[in-house]
Amino acid sequence: MKRIATHWQILIALVLATITALILRGMFNGTDADSSAGRFVTGALATCSFVGDLFMRALKMIIVPLIVTAVVSGITGMKGVQGFGRLGLKTVSFYMCSSFAAITLGLVVVNVIQPGMSGGEPNETIKAAFAQQEASANESDRGKVEEAGKREGKDFLGIFKAMIPENVVDAASNNGQMLGVIVFSILFAIAAAQLPGETGDSIRDFFGAANEAMITVTKWIMSIAPIGVYALILPVVYETGAELFTQLGKYFFTVLFALGLHMFVVLPLALKFIGKVSPLAHFKAMRPALLLAFSTASSSATLPVTMRAVQEKAGVSKRVSSFTLPLGATVNMDGTALYECVAVLFVAQVMGIQLGLGSQFFIVVAALLTSVGVAGIPSASLVAILLILKNSGIPNAETAVVALLSVDRLLDMSRTAVNIFSDSCAAVIIGQSEGEITPPEERAAA
Repeated sequence: MKRIATHWQILIALVLATITALILRGMFNGTDADSSAGRFVTGALATCSFVGDLFMRALKMIIVPLIVTAVVSGITGMKGVQGFGRLGLKTVSFYMCSSFAAITLGLVVVNVIQPGMSGGEPNETIKAAFAQQEASANESDRGKVEEAGKREGKDFLGIFKAMIPENVVDAASNNGQMLGVIVFSILFAIAAAQLPGETGDSIRDFFGAANEAMITVTKWIMSIAPIGVYALILPVVYETGAELFTQLGKYFFTVLFALGLHMFVVLPLALKFIGKVSPLAHFKAMRPALLLAFSTASSSATLPVTMRAVQEKAGVSKRVSSFTLPLGATVNMDGTALYECVAVLFVAQVMGIQLGLGSQFFIVVAALLTSVGVAGIPSASLVAILLILKNSGIPNAETAVVALLSVDRLLDMSRTAVNIFSDSCAAVIIGQSEGEITPPEERAAA
């Protein structure tokens, strides 16, 4: 019997988890926790949280060794440092341009739809909902906002310090310092590529074999992905339910619409006319990574699957993919930058703050910087939105951000998928420009 493809397994798990959660919510939500039904639901949610946490831990466990072995083997195994500066310039240029395009698109969409307005005036219902949501927020949500509010503008410069960690081992154990691991791996690979004779060959062979081993481990973990996705999604749907759309529905769909335009229009056009690649074929190649990104809401956790899809399905060389993808998972956040722009302007509309072209341009620049500078820290989007709101002079920033948390989970999942797709587009386009993409017919033969 033919095995069901991984992306279909993940999609089926998403659907089943959603149906199960809605059934449990409809039958048992509000049931006394001490009743048999209440204990059943509590136990089911606890079990799913435990299994989902194990799956996320497994994905995160392989991130550092996969990045190090992929970067080192990619640079030492194919052309060494030849053209490395050109590759870096292309990668950074694409990431900056794609993020700027995403933010500009978000700016246009939020100004056209105006989700925070009603009849040309600030939406008083949503403003009242802000206050109500803030008053009923749980301690976890309040804690996230308070932690984000403690950060100041100096965090913009933290990315440069993160590039040069004092202790690379400590940086490897800290998700917020992955950029330091990447920079160290690049420097080590460049140095190893310049070693003569058998010394250089032994390093190349070791990291090449280690990378192959990590790919095998990735396949093992992906074999249980449907179970992990089911366990991750069920509690999310159970907790949110249909209430997501009652108060902030217009804002929610504005963000989704802008994200959809960037993912299904802007990036495919770049693939078609810059990379000379079929967007449909690329979507097919990236299905497992996109579904996993949506499920986990983590670019870093999805990185192993993204690298596997780009190399095996899209045919991008290890040299290009091992440089562009780990860097993109750390600094390229198209979906996050777009979301920040829409969220800030939405809050301004609700609060009745008129922002001119100069102020909106500041928001574009700030969203571009913060999507890079704070992407690796906990509650990154909260930090970025609070920083921009405060620097734009918009009042009640903390109250607004607490309210936005009520719909943030699904939006976080959606923008993570956009982030991942943008990274993969960069790898394909740059790989095409470098002449390092294996044609489909050759991949099929292999």
